[in-house]
Amino acid sequence: MALHVVIIDTKFRRHSVKTTPTTHLTDILHEACKKWNLNAAEYGLRHNNKLVDLSLTIRLSGISSGAKLELVLVSRSPSVVSVALQLPESESTGITNGRLVDKFPSNTTLWLMLRQFESGASGGTGTKNFTQQGVPHTEGGSIGAGRLFYLTPVLQVIGRELSSFEDLQKTLGQLGINSGTALLRLSFRSTDTPLEEAMENITSYFKSVEGDKSTGAITTTVGSGESTPQTSPDISEELQRLKAPHDPTENSKPTDLIDREGGNVSSNQSTSSLASPISGSSQRAVSVFAAPSSTVPQAARQAFNEADYEPTIDHAKRHQARLANSTRNQRLPTDKEIATQQEMKAQKSAEIKDIRIKIRFPDQSSVVMTFSNHETAENLHDAVRGMLEHETESFLLSFTAPGGPKIIPRDSKDELIGKFGMKGSTLVNFFWDEGASAIARSGNVLNQIYAEQAQDIVVKEVEGVEVDDERGSGLTLGKGKEKEKDGRKGQFKWLKLPGKK
Repeated sequence: MALHVVIIDTKFRRHSVKTTPTTHLTDILHEACKKWNLNAAEYGLRHNNKLVDLSLTIRLSGISSGAKLELVLVSRSPSVVSVALQLPESESTGITNGRLVDKFPSNTTLWLMLRQFESGASGGTGTKNFTQQGVPHTEGGSIGAGRLFYLTPVLQVIGRELSSFEDLQKTLGQLGINSGTALLRLSFRSTDTPLEEAMENITSYFKSVEGDKSTGAITTTVGSGESTPQTSPDISEELQRLKAPHDPTENSKPTDLIDREGGNVSSNQSTSSLASPISGSSQRAVSVFAAPSSTVPQAARQAFNEADYEPTIDHAKRHQARLANSTRNQRLPTDKEIATQQEMKAQKSAEIKDIRIKIRFPDQSSVVMTFSNHETAENLHDAVRGMLEHETESFLLSFTAPGGPKIIPRDSKDELIGKFGMKGSTLVNFFWDEGASAIARSGNVLNQIYAEQAQDIVVKEVEGVEVDDERGSGLTLGKGKEKEKDGRKGQFKWLKLPGKK
């Protein structure tokens, strides 16, 4: 019975691969990825919930015939591998143990490693020539003075022989070597290709793969029968391929009526849209707003384009960049830095003279009052209680602090600005306590005196902003409604009001 293994991918597709005891697991991986049009460099094989060593053969891995191997995603970041190159006797003169040792990323090709070793940057006695050697042959086939023919380098890697130029373009990762150490044995084999023709083939190969970049290309001088290797770029440049993502620019806060992050009233609401202030029970100016007359939110009645709310590629990239930045380790602040931050926060709070607080009631009516920097939570509760129809009933006030929703204590002497961190315009939600009566819950919240003077909130409609369609490149703007204007096609971006999700 023929030996085989079954590969199962992430979509539970199955593919049977015929094997022999000497088949390498990396060859099985490449065959399965070729079957499903996948990049083998991004995947690995797992057996019994353990990743297998792709550099081993079926016999050495202990995998039996018919075993099920899972195709799983692996890290795309290259790891460092310590590579030792065992030289033949003709090239090992003056080199300790006849070996050159250096470290390479796992996505480095064998050819590029040979170029690095022959440059003399790996502790050798000088430059070597591993990739462009030639040997003269006469017409009769004997070695002597004659035309130079190419000597191709041959590498023995974990029991397999790699001699062709295509084989030498494989990376360590493709051979299953992703970490630890590896030993490469170097030898040479004569070919029937003239040296100058082989050099032209190598140069044209790199030009076809990398365009004008000829990193691995070689220049030779054949006139004197000798060849001179070009110095390859430092292999450390390969370790710099993975760059950190750019810090995404933070999006500005939405221009809603209410700031959803901090519970603050947006500054877009002009003072002219507020109701004319009246005198409250505590002799402070109060602006009263009536509850909405329609059960349909005003934002739902505005014309909009569904395409404005569809995420684009730019949104996905920014989200991924933001997630990547959040996973980076950050240094914790020192005690001195924490003390400095607290001093700066206290100084900023002391500079605030007054704040405007909007209290929103369960029936969606609201009032706006101004408090100075020395007033406390008790003053806020007293001001709200003096406007209620049922002043004796217990209630709670809460607002959205930076750490989340926070209850404002009833009899607290803490300052609204200094202790609770309120600033600018803040939204406070009113709701009845558990001990409140059913009459208070079902009746009017505001006293009749204030309810009669309530005015409707006037929200000015903002005209659409005409923008070019930049969807898919750079910052994506709302698409809005298309309209012909000045002979070209423009688009409107509408204001997104509260209630639209």
